[in-house]
Amino acid sequence: MPDIALYQPDIPQNTGTILRLAACMGVRVHLIEPAGFPVSDSALKRAGMDYLERAALMRHMSFADFETWRAAQGLRLLLMTTKSAAPYTEFSFQANDILLMGRESSGVPESVHDLANARLTIPMAEGMRSLNVAVSTGMVLGEALRQTGTFPKSQC
Repeated sequence: MPDIALYQPDIPQNTGTILRLAACMGVRVHLIEPAGFPVSDSALKRAGMDYLERAALMRHMSFADFETWRAAQGLRLLLMTTKSAAPYTEFSFQANDILLMGRESSGVPESVHDLANARLTIPMAEGMRSLNVAVSTGMVLGEALRQTGTFPKSQC
């Protein structure tokens, strides 16, 4: 099942929302530091409520550390970016993908763009710049889970 990676997130509330999403969908989140807020259990608990304990969170002290880990695992890196013409809705996801979400304030540097196996965007109405990172993550993760057949089994 796909993982989520957050590149140096700025906003703890977005990180908490994404951790809650990940806990509910049973996916792992990679937090690539440094973050723009203190990364402590108490700060993340305030943002992610009681879902933090259920979230699979893996912290990486730098992008270089994350990239070393990812390369050793042989996982594809899919960058969600506004600097792409390839819509995520036309992409074929695999269970071993990592969905990389850029920093809210500045995205990711060109060096990270260059390392991505694919750069994908969310189609939007003319003149609109971007969506909230947590909303974007939910949209793309939903499609990746649908395509790979890895949605959690319903308890109903």
